[in-house]
Amino acid sequence: MHVHRSERLWIFFGVAMLAVFLGMITTAAVVDGLVPPSRVQTIDPTKVSQTPPFDHPGLHKIADNVYEAYYVAHIFSFTPASIEIPAGARVTFYVTSADVEHGFSIPETGVNTMVTPGWVSSVSHTFTTPGTFLLICNEYCGSGHQLMAAKVVVK
Repeated sequence: MHVHRSERLWIFFGVAMLAVFLGMITTAAVVDGLVPPSRVQTIDPTKVSQTPPFDHPGLHKIADNVYEAYYVAHIFSFTPASIEIPAGARVTFYVTSADVEHGFSIPETGVNTMVTPGWVSSVSHTFTTPGTFLLICNEYCGSGHQLMAAKVVVK
């Protein structure tokens, strides 16, 4: 079987591009220290309301200026709807969903994670400036998605 010279060039070009992209991805992963998630928490999405600490979501003080906030995302709201923390506090948010895929984002803070039923997502942030921060769902979750919001008040 004869393969035309231009076809061989295009095959070579395609394979070379795949090799270059694979090399770039591997290099980026090594340089940035990207690793697969480990110690990922799971939760039964049908029993979120009975599973501690999500059975009593809210803010929990761990140490001086160190807090953990437990949130449950469900159509079309977050529980709790509001938390108050002192300025300078480090908060680790633990979020899960009882129904569908949601987003969890506090714009202008870098807090942004996906919330998937069956998994517990976590993200941390130190709130240095007082104010009221809007917490929004940034993943379309249904017809009332635009209503899904909560607030974080930093005093």
